[in-house]
Formats: sequence, structure tokens, C-alpha cells
Amino acid sequence: MKISALNRKLRRAFGGRVTAVLADGCIVLRGALDRWDDVVRAGQMAATKYSTCHVVNDITFTGGEDAPMRVPALRDDALEGQTPDVLIIGGGISGVSIARELARQKLDILVVDKECDLALGASGRNDGEVHPGIDLGRGSVKHKYIRRGNAMYNQVCKELDVPFSRVGQYVCFQHGWLRPAVWCYCMWRKYHDGISDTRLISGRELLRREPNFNEKTRFAISNPDSGCVCPYGLTIAYAENAVQNGARIALNTAVLGMDVADGKITAVHTNRGTLHPALVINAAGVFAEEVARMAGDRFFSIHPRRGTSSILDRKAGVFMHSIASVKGTDTVSKTHSKGGGILHTVHDNLLIGPDAVETYEKENTATYPESIAHVFEKQKITMPALTERDIITYFTGVRAPTFEEDFIIERGRRTHNLIHVAGIQSPGLTTAPAVAVDVADMAARILARERPVAINPDFDPHRPGIPVLREMDDATRAAYIAKNPDYGVIVCRCEEISRGEILDALRSNVCVPTVDGVKKRVRPGMGRCQGGFCSPQVVRIIAEYLGVPLSAVRKSSADAPITFGPTKSGEVQA
Repeated sequence: MKISALNRKLRRAFGGRVTAVLADGCIVLRGALDRWDDVVRAGQMAATKYSTCHVVNDITFTGGEDAPMRVPALRDDALEGQTPDVLIIGGGISGVSIARELARQKLDILVVDKECDLALGASGRNDGEVHPGIDLGRGSVKHKYIRRGNAMYNQVCKELDVPFSRVGQYVCFQHGWLRPAVWCYCMWRKYHDGISDTRLISGRELLRREPNFNEKTRFAISNPDSGCVCPYGLTIAYAENAVQNGARIALNTAVLGMDVADGKITAVHTNRGTLHPALVINAAGVFAEEVARMAGDRFFSIHPRRGTSSILDRKAGVFMHSIASVKGTDTVSKTHSKGGGILHTVHDNLLIGPDAVETYEKENTATYPESIAHVFEKQKITMPALTERDIITYFTGVRAPTFEEDFIIERGRRTHNLIHVAGIQSPGLTTAPAVAVDVADMAARILARERPVAINPDFDPHRPGIPVLREMDDATRAAYIAKNPDYGVIVCRCEEISRGEILDALRSNVCVPTVDGVKKRVRPGMGRCQGGFCSPQVVRIIAEYLGVPLSAVRKSSADAPITFGPTKSGEVQA
């Protein structure tokens, strides 16, 4: 679209309050608007889908103000003066999978994340679906990676000892007259876009496979290659394998600024000292635009998008065993979210959601009742047996799309020792293994221009996971308990987690000795009671392991205490 034509559209929509200019190969929007939905709409009007001419949205939003980025209270010089070969900013699935792939080379790799644990952003707050790619057309970066990434999951999850299941996906339709059009769509995707597992099945066949689906369903698109994985579990496993192979991870470490000279990052300032990396990889999620700005290489904008999901008790897991959503003339989503369905998780719960709501608040993960209600209303069309009474918890994540609704996987345009892995939203979990391979190769080639990059002969792709005793047969479980009696002490009855498994989590090479850190690694507190009974015991085990009082144990970050002082009896109780 020509700038003149775009400005005419913007003038009609916003009365001259917004203008567009072409600068440095980008479309830059300027002006002021008091509704965030209008700020987003202006960006979407300016964007060309899948284009490399990105929208930089500099419209001033006068209707609210996002809170400043949360920065850890920690201040030290632990990283002062360090010169890693590769600095990866972001401890989500993108950052740690790249670190693991880079560890195949003999490099000094440092991953930094401002949070107290890995996967606290979108990587730990999504539905865990491994997508088939049926709704991604050729020409996008997403399409380039989704089939490769999907195909890699069996091997990656086997190497990292992470549960993964190809449960299959159904997109359901209740209007029979749509079948010819949907059939043509499926054939196009199958033969033109390479989605070879796609087929149409009848409503009768669908109900034979999933008897609790809506009997009004006339037909469905079936994609058996779809699967599910625990997103934060996979992220942690990637990180542990990276560290196992020589990479380093610094949590509670925020990037605060950069020095750039002659198109090169010379220094990266953090709350833990100043680093001097040879190469920087920007995998900062919703803050990727800010990192690009610091690096003098901002050519895109991120508009955060909230998504809320609910997790149901395992007793609801028997209702279905796949992934499903419903489409129709009155239910087709006008958002760009790939989520919004029902998913049988690898832990045998049902996950409902997410929705997709534009927001200017990058770190607001509060959950609102209307979001839960909206998601349930929609998904009850798919499976009427769903009930909010089975909800045991819920969560909200914030995704990081560009206005072009595509990933940015490329070297810096003005800053040459920089690689962007930005705009990552759904299906970023699916594409991560393939993206990591290509970005690691790109990084190695950039570094090799200045010095030799050798293969790491000791690289081991296999990460031994923590034994999951509840999944073992009686004989195997008995053998573990005989070897280590701690495996025989059940701490979490809902999830059947033993003291031994909790101690294994605390011995991890990426140890986060908090209640939430242990919860993410071995699941105590993930069941029906949500830690109501087991949390005090988990606190005691952590305190004993660390050799600290109960009052020193934290739920998550340093400012999240569990206990505040002694009781009347003089004891500190968790």
C-alpha cells in the first residue's frame, strides 16, 4: 500500500489524528489516540500481512499508561566485565532452545532473564498445543517453521525426557452446507501447503471417537499430527540440557541499556553488572521492541495480546482425549489467535481457552471473570458437558505479536552483532525446535567471521528427567523406593508426588528453590486442592534442603514470603 493511500484511510478512520511516513524501510505511525483498540487498529491498517516492511507504531496512547518494566530488586556485580560469545536475552522457549542448540558449538553462552524463574512469560502461560499448521499459508515465517518444528517433537521430547502426546486435533462444524467449501480449503492446505495429515471426517465418525462432543456436529477437520506438551516443562528441560552442555543462565537479571558504536553492541548494562558480548540474541518476548530500541535497531512494534485459560480437574479429562474447537458462520474468530479450544493435556487435565484481548499492559497477567465466562460459553458449543465447577485454576498470558502477525527471525538491520527472535506468539511453541536450529546456525556463522567456531565434542542431547513415580508400575516403583526411601514419602496426594521427586527438583542444574519453582518442575500443588494440603510440607523440605528457617522460603520471587513470623507458641509455621 502506498503511503498516500494509507494516509487517506487513516484520515477517514481517525479524523486526521494519525499520520504515516516511510522511514528506514518501515511504516512509522504518529499521532495521539485515547482508545487502545484504535491504536491497534491503526497499526493493523498500516500492516501488510507477512511483509518485511514492518509497522513501527509511535502513536501516543492518552487513555492509559503501562507500568514501567518490573526490574528485580537484586543489585550486584556478579556479571560485571564478562565477555560471553553469545548473550541471549529471554528465558522463554525461544531463548533456551537456542541456547541448547548453540551448545553444540564450543561457545560461552549466557542466557539472562529478569524473572525469578524460566518460562514466566508467554512460554509458561499457553495451552501447550503442538499445531499442525493448517491455518498458515505459504509466505509467512510461521509457515516456514511450523511443519519442521512439528516433525521434530518426537525426537526432541525423547531426548529431553519430556512427555509429549499426539492426541490429534478436530475443528468442528455444525453447518452441513459449509462442507464443500471446507473440503476445498483442506485440499488446498494439504497439497499446496504440505499439511499431509489433513482430512475431513463425518459427524458420526467424530462422535465415535469423541462421544461427548456436541451431537449437532455435522463434520470436522481432522489433523492427527497435532499434539500437546507441557510448555513450561519443555522450556525447563531445554534449559537444563543447555546448562548440562556448558551454557549459563542468570535469572533475576534485567537488561537496562546498551552501548552501540559503529553498528555494533559494545556493552549491555544489567542490574548485575555490564557485559561485553560478541553477539546478542533478542528473545525478550513482549519486551523485544524495547531491546531493539536499546540496540539502535527498532524496525517493528509489538502490541501485547492477553489470553486467559482455565484448567479443569482430572475427573473432567475423561470427557475427551484430543484437541477440539468449533467453527461456523457465527463463531469464526476475527482475532489472530491460534488458541481458543479444548485440550487434553499431557497431565490428563482439560484446558479451556485461551481468548484473545488486545492490551497495552505488557505484564498484567491478572485473570478477569468475563474472560473465563467468554471462553466457556464458546467451548460449550463443542462439548456441552463442560462446567465451570470443574475449574481448579486459571491463568493469563500475554503474547507478543507484531502488526504483521508474523515472526521476525533475522539479523539486525542496523546493528550487526544482533539477531532478533521477535513477534513470537502462537504457534511459537511448535516452531521453537526448528527456529532454534536455524538461529544457532546463523549465530555460529556470524561469530565465525571473526574467529573459528569449533564443534563441542562433548555435547550430549539427552537430559535425564526426574522420575515420575505415579506413572510407574508397582515393581519399578518399589525398586526406586528400595534404593531411596524418600520416594516412598508422598507429599502431594492429588498429584502423588513424593519427597524424593521434590528433592530431585532442588538438585537440578537450574535450581529455583521456591514453592512455585518446585511446583513447575514436579507438580506438587497442581492438583484439585492447589497446594492447600501439601504446600506446608514443600516449604519444610525446601528449608531443610537449603539449611534456612521456614521464614526464608519464598513462594516465587524475593518479595513473595510464605511466612511472616513466629506464632504465639514461638514457632514459625508454614
